[in-house]
Amino acid sequence: MDADTAAATGAGETPAAAAEASGGATPGGPAPGGATPPAGEPAPKVWRGRFFEDMEVGDVYKSRLGKTVTETDNQWFTLLTLNTNQVHFNDEFAKRTRFGQPLVNSTFTLSLIAGMTVPDTSENATANLGWTDIRLPNPVYVGDTLWAESEVLETRESKTRRNVGIVTVRCRGINQRREVVIEYRRTFMVYRRGAPEVTGTFPGTDAQWSV
Repeated sequence: MDADTAAATGAGETPAAAAEASGGATPGGPAPGGATPPAGEPAPKVWRGRFFEDMEVGDVYKSRLGKTVTETDNQWFTLLTLNTNQVHFNDEFAKRTRFGQPLVNSTFTLSLIAGMTVPDTSENATANLGWTDIRLPNPVYVGDTLWAESEVLETRESKTRRNVGIVTVRCRGINQRREVVIEYRRTFMVYRRGAPEVTGTFPGTDAQWSV
């Protein structure tokens, strides 16, 4: 448990606590990585990611990008995490299973979908508080392409940290066959728009352009 998690849970705040939704809207409305702005609405000149005030219960975000899973992804992740189940790296062994081919490591799938949801949900988060209800309804194979979808379930103010709020989302990964391959819930602390930790981060320079 990290310091931010301890601060939240130590004050009696649990990720699944009943929430009062935040209704703060961003001026002009955010044009996020996953949401398509209405026709005729220009993209923002500066995109800083979503903050606590930008997320409302019921919002749905769809990843702009898909990712095709490669054999390198599967083998390297499996080896890096010291996973010795041969179904992930031994073709001959995998052929004897009911799948008939190697399976992509399910914790890689979780990591990939979690990462793909970050631009839409937690790019400005300060701490993860938990993952729950992880489901794996369909297998992932090398060559599958995955996209991510997220829905905001709860938002509430932090009782211990004025610069952050707490958000719960549910996320899922969908493949090119329109099958859901993973679903889970995640709760995280995310900065408010005016938090000092996320303002004025670009260093700037006194140098003139040379091109």
